[in-house]
Formats: sequence, structure tokens, C-alpha cells
Amino acid sequence: MGINKPCILLMVISGMERFAFKGVASNLVTYLTDVMKMSNSSAAKTVNSWVGFTSMLPLIVATLADSYLDKYSTILASAVLYVVGLSALTSTAIRWSWNPMNKISSFSSLSWCLYMISLGQGGYNPSLQAFGAEQLGDDDGLPCTNNNDPSSNKKSLFFQWWYFGVCCGSLLGVSIMSYIQDTLGWGLGFAIPAIAMVASIAMFLCGNRFYTRKQERNIDGKSFEEIVHAVKATISKMINRRNKPIRDYNVVELELQEKALHSRDPDAVEGFGGDSDESIHPVRAAKMVLHLLPVWVMLLMFAVIFQQPATFFTKQGMAMRRNIGSKFKIPPAALQSAITVSIIILMPLYDTCFIPLVRVLTKNEKGITVMQRIGIGMFLSVIAMVIAALTERKRLEISKEMVLFESKSESVPFSIFWLLPQYILLGISDIFTVVGMQEFFYSEVPVRMRTTGIALYTSVFGVGSFLSAILISLIDYVTSSSGSQNGWFSDDMNEARLDKYYWFLALSSAISLLTFVIYCSFLKSRT
Repeated sequence: MGINKPCILLMVISGMERFAFKGVASNLVTYLTDVMKMSNSSAAKTVNSWVGFTSMLPLIVATLADSYLDKYSTILASAVLYVVGLSALTSTAIRWSWNPMNKISSFSSLSWCLYMISLGQGGYNPSLQAFGAEQLGDDDGLPCTNNNDPSSNKKSLFFQWWYFGVCCGSLLGVSIMSYIQDTLGWGLGFAIPAIAMVASIAMFLCGNRFYTRKQERNIDGKSFEEIVHAVKATISKMINRRNKPIRDYNVVELELQEKALHSRDPDAVEGFGGDSDESIHPVRAAKMVLHLLPVWVMLLMFAVIFQQPATFFTKQGMAMRRNIGSKFKIPPAALQSAITVSIIILMPLYDTCFIPLVRVLTKNEKGITVMQRIGIGMFLSVIAMVIAALTERKRLEISKEMVLFESKSESVPFSIFWLLPQYILLGISDIFTVVGMQEFFYSEVPVRMRTTGIALYTSVFGVGSFLSAILISLIDYVTSSSGSQNGWFSDDMNEARLDKYYWFLALSSAISLLTFVIYCSFLKSRT
């Protein structure tokens, strides 16, 4: 049941990648507003769009990687692109500090760098995590749906501690890099993540003699084509169904319906590329992915909430008292470290305290099912947004009192530490929902599609980022044109109404949670 040495090494490498990414992403909204002179809403939409594109790209790259490449080669090629993007971003920041360019040229250069990072991460993250899970061994190659199965427990432990490693890297990226960027300059602040990524590649290569590299069956590129041909053939048979002999139609029905979905007999399933215990019929593989879509959709609002710490939570903190002593000021982006600190502290308690307690009540070896774990996290995210709305409302009340006493200031005498509860609750919700999502999307697809399964998980946050950007645009348009002088996302934080936006997110997420519970109850009633 333990985690072996290759897994531990890959967890460290994934933490270094998160350090590099968070070192750029966590404080990017500050760079856009303070250096690039963008408005609050424009900066938030830019960050959300970039994060969304970064999270969506793995769905495309991972599908191609599953069809044409092996995971090891994909990791190395993607890492090189990743380093090129980070290096270009560093040179852009240094060049700007020496010789500021015009706004259009500088934004174009910045966009090129950011999307190069996205391209590198698109193949790197899902391939690295799927490659890490392969190091566990004892994988039968089929979706694992038995909650009491030992291999399922091992995968659950793997994803839990993988996320722990990711959070450790994120913590360092958020806390250290935001301080360096705000005080020592953006050139150095972007150079350090680039160096960290180079070091992670070196560590990955050093572990070659430890890795278990499974034979990849899809590198001939036929599986992707076979899926397309299989879908076309199925549609053609449905259209010409009446013209087909009854015997032929029954053969199709037997192929697509009567064969066991999780059959372990390699001769019982028509595979992607010949006889293999890992092969699976392309049409049934597509159906396996399609049955994940309802859960995927219901998690989108959680993903929207997931974007708030790097955007409006950070801007919220900039308008609050941040002093510790007479000289030191807390970088607002550094407060995102509260999320990762809460995960790092509480993750071990999940296994040692929470699971044994719940196991007594549920009689389940894992304590709770994957779906229950996801639902608990969604509920906690709703509570976090309610607290965020109440805190922002209090900050606005204090700012109005300051106006009455004719005391104008960019920040209000309301400590930034009042934001900690919403950050901590989001961290606890991550322990449940994010880890549960990783296990769910990985375990519910065939082994040949494991990289795609991880990409499906990241694509939730990608679409959530785009959805967040769309919501900001729509709400900004409606509230700014409703007759009021300023909308909900006014550049003047004392005029903005982020509290209303947080209430809107809490209500929307509560509706998604209710739908998720009903859907899970429906599935349970059918089994």
C-alpha cells in the first residue's frame, strides 16, 4: 500500500513544476495592473482566460500523446517548451524595466510568452501524473470502480499525496515569489521559476534507472484514427439500419451492448491495436468518456470559485491594511499560501483522523466514496464564498465610514488577515474535491486513456476559467450600464461591489451542488 521511490521522486518534480507555475500565475494580476496598467476587470479576465487556456490545452495534447507518443517523451518535449516560455517571459520583464515598450507591443510579447508556457504545461502535467501513477504497478488496465479494492485504495493514496506535493510547491511559489516580485523586481521574480523548471528536468532525467516504463501500444498513431473510423461506422450502420440483414444488425448489437464493459478477457474485446489486456473497443471507450460529462459539467462552478484567490481575492487584499510592524507589508498574493498551508497541515489528518472516524459510520474501507468526497468539498466552497461576501461587505462599511470622516486612503483600517477564513476553507475544500476529481477522472477511463483522464480533470478548471471571464464580462456590462456610475468591478475598490459577486457565486455553486447530489442519488438508485 506504500508509495515507492519513483512515485516520491515524481511527486517532488511535480512540486517543482507547481512552484514555477504558481510563481508566475499567483501574482500575474498585480503585474498586469501595476506594470502593464490594465484595469481590474481586464486584468482578471486576462488571467482567467490564460489559466483557462492552460487548463484546457491538456485535453488536446493528452489525446494526441495517448495516440501518437509515449508519456516519457511527451514529458521531456513539453518540459523544454515550458522552459522556453518561462525564459522568454523573464527576458520580456527585464527588457520592460530597462526600456518600456508601447502597450500593444508589450502585451503581445507577454501573451506569446504566457501561451508558450501553456503549450508546455499542456503535455507536461497530465503525462507526468499518469506516468507517476504507472509506477504503482498492479494495474489491470481497466477502470477501477470498486471502492474496497486494494488497487483503488492505493490509487487514492497516490493522488492524495501527489496533491500534497503539488501544494508544497505551490506554497513556496505563492509565498516566496510574490514577495520577490513585489520588492526585488519582476525580472528576478520570473527568472527563479525558469531555473526551478530546468532543475526539475535534470531531476527527472536522473531517475531514469528507477522508472517502470510500460510498453506503449498507441505510438503507431492508429488508435486516434480507429476512434474516428469507429464512430463513422457506427453512424453509418444506424442510418442504413433498415437496409441491413437482421443477422448483421444483431452482430453490431452484440459488439456494442452485450460484451462486458470491464471484461478482463483480451479475446472478448476488440482493442485499439491487437491482442492486449489493455485493449478496449473505441466506441465503448468513447462511451466511457461521455458518461463522465454530467459530473464534469456540475463541477464547473467549483472551478469558477477556484479562480478567485488569484484574481479578486488578491485585489481585495490590496485594499486592506497589510502592515506587520512599521516597515513590512504582506504581498496580497502571498495570502494564497493560506490555501496550501491548510492543505499541507490537514492532509495527513484526513488519513489519520477523518477516515478512521467515518469508516465506523459508513462501513467503507475508504471511509467515503469518491463522489461523497467531491460533494463535501463543493459544500465547503459554497461556505467559503458566503464568508468572503460577508468579509467584503464589512470592508465596504468601514470604507464608507472613512468617507464620512473625510479620511481618504487606498486601503481601509481592516486587517488583511480577515481574509484567512475564506482562504482556509477553500484549502480544505480542495483536499476533498480536487483530490476526488483526480481519482475519479483517472480511474473511470481505460488504461490507454489515463493521460486523457487527467486532462479531463484539468479541463474542468480550464472551462471554469473561461466561464469566470465570461461571467465577469457579462456582470460588468450589466452593472456598469444599469444607471450606476460604477459596476461591481470598479477600479476603485471602495466603489466596487465584490460582495454581490461573491453572493452570486455562492448561489450558483449551491445550485450545482444540489444538482450533483440529485444526480448521485439517481445513479445509486439504478445500481
